[in-house]
Amino acid sequence: MSSSFPNEKLKKWFLSSKRDLPWRQNPTPYAVWISEVMLQQTQVAVVIPYFNRWMQAFPSIEALAIASLEEVIKAWEGLGYYSRARHLHQGAQYLVEHCQGELPADEKELKKIKGLGPYTIGAILSFAFHQKKAAVDGNVLRVLARYFQIEEDIAKTSTIKKLRDFAESILPDEESWISSEALIELGATICSRKAICQECPLKSNCQSYLHGLSDKLPIKTKAIKTQYLYRAVAIVKCGDYFLVKKGKKGEIMSDLYEFPFFEVSQEGITFKELQENIKLHWNLTVHLLQSLSSIEHGFTRYQARLDPCVFNCLEMSPVKDLEWLDTKSLKQKAFSSGHRRIFQSLLSLDID
Repeated sequence: MSSSFPNEKLKKWFLSSKRDLPWRQNPTPYAVWISEVMLQQTQVAVVIPYFNRWMQAFPSIEALAIASLEEVIKAWEGLGYYSRARHLHQGAQYLVEHCQGELPADEKELKKIKGLGPYTIGAILSFAFHQKKAAVDGNVLRVLARYFQIEEDIAKTSTIKKLRDFAESILPDEESWISSEALIELGATICSRKAICQECPLKSNCQSYLHGLSDKLPIKTKAIKTQYLYRAVAIVKCGDYFLVKKGKKGEIMSDLYEFPFFEVSQEGITFKELQENIKLHWNLTVHLLQSLSSIEHGFTRYQARLDPCVFNCLEMSPVKDLEWLDTKSLKQKAFSSGHRRIFQSLLSLDID
């Protein structure tokens, strides 16, 4: 099929139009690995500064392996989906122990590394090792579904397999990695959800474009419905210390710090009710200092409204599953994104 697919058109377009991205400047196996994991469910513009800081903090697989998990999570703070960072850390430790600190150029061996799926493996083998291997992400699925006019749900395993097979079959024998990356670039910039067909180098061959179906394809089932959460956040301070909790292993916010909170209804609760909850659950006597503006905080399939209130506590008594940390220590910790915003607002206030 590669002989009939317009790879030369695609390649010419890509080489003249591709974005100047930091991981493309020196696509080592490590750089490709880190960038592709960061780019999962995260926009390119967001990833760029994180990638640059990461490569400075952990310039090699060995440097990542010997770092503490807390350092890794802190470097990832704000990117979300923190299991990606944990898997990178575990993967680096595996590579140091079993592969001399290098990513292997072998698909079977790459599958042994924590968190590496078909797409990331394909990207490493193609972009870093220049093997004839397709890297099929959501962008490529969209491009191929439109190009071949696949009127099937691209969220289904059977359709994904069909499109992956197409992706493998259209790769040219020479410089296949360019075509592989070009398909991703095309899906990200031209053949996006709202296709810019007039600028597409493949439009004269694209079945969806020729039949006027570009705006109807691909077919994809709707994502899981968003669940809404409402949380009364209790910011309890004693001098320069604040009461916080660290997410336990297995929880959505595993290894991340947050201020403790209570799940409430959409109407919320009064300051007095929150004060009573603090006394009931933590046996702390507090008085209200200030309420802060509500914060909208999205994560995975949830959308949370955080209603923070600052309370003063005269005695720093121990509380089960919570800990007291001073401001200096908290600045070094990784917070969930919503609670990081709360902490930043606290730093800008004069609360005594």
